[in-house]
Formats: sequence, structure tokens, C-alpha cells
Amino acid sequence: MEGWRRTALERLSANDSVTQASQARARRRLAQIRSMHARKIPFLAGTDAPAGYDLVPGASLHRELQLFVRAGLTPLEALQTATLNPATFFGRTADWGTVAAGKSADLVVLARNPLVDIANTRSVVAVVADGRFFSSRALDSLRLRIMEVAGK
Repeated sequence: MEGWRRTALERLSANDSVTQASQARARRRLAQIRSMHARKIPFLAGTDAPAGYDLVPGASLHRELQLFVRAGLTPLEALQTATLNPATFFGRTADWGTVAAGKSADLVVLARNPLVDIANTRSVVAVVADGRFFSSRALDSLRLRIMEVAGK
């Protein structure tokens, strides 16, 4: 059995002490984020962790934004961890970070307002990436193709 699958099964069938330890780590992470946010330390969304059974590119970003809100950031501040803050960090606010004429922008079109509920980032209707428009139907086709390729 592949290593990541074995780890996933072990975590799913974990005993109470493992589960309690995991929950304690999650509480500490939230407390650290709250503390850093209170000190005005900026955050950037994303991870350098390898993709695994619980870290799926795209889906994990939605969870991360929800985590930021649970830790005390507003939905706007959470969204800025993936938009304005990286542009600021890289000194590229003239080119990135906001939607404006003349700026480079990949854009996600949502059906529901994420400022009302950060979970609404999951209501993706379309994506504009690298100047190309992808409808929800096109995105579904891409997902299916990725699943086919990954299954080989």
C-alpha cells in the first residue's frame, strides 16, 4: 500500500490520544495565528508542504482561508492573504493584487459573496487564468481529465 494511503488510513482510524493530540496542535496553530494577527504580522496564503491526501491544490486554499477567519481575520483580510498581501510582499502592487485596468490578474468568479461567509469561495462559477476564460463546465472537464490522468 502506498505510504500516503497507509498514513491516511492510520489517521482515519486513530485512537483518541492521537485525535486529542491533533486537536491540541490545531488549537495551538489558531492561537499562533491570532497572536501574529494581533501584532499586525501579514500572512500569505499557500504552503510549501507536498500535496497529499489532505492537501489538494485548490481545495486546500479554501480550507486555509476558513482557518484564517476562525483565527480572527475578517473575510476580507483572509482573501487578501491570497491577493494583495503577496503583491505587497513581492513589491508588485503596481502589477498584481487587485483588479484594475492594466494589471495582470487571474480571477475567480463566485456565485456567492465571500465577504459574507468565507466558505463562499467554494461557489466558483468561472475562472480567468493567464488571459483565458474557463466556465464551470470547462473546469469540470479539467477536473475529470486530471482524475483520469491521476488514475493511470
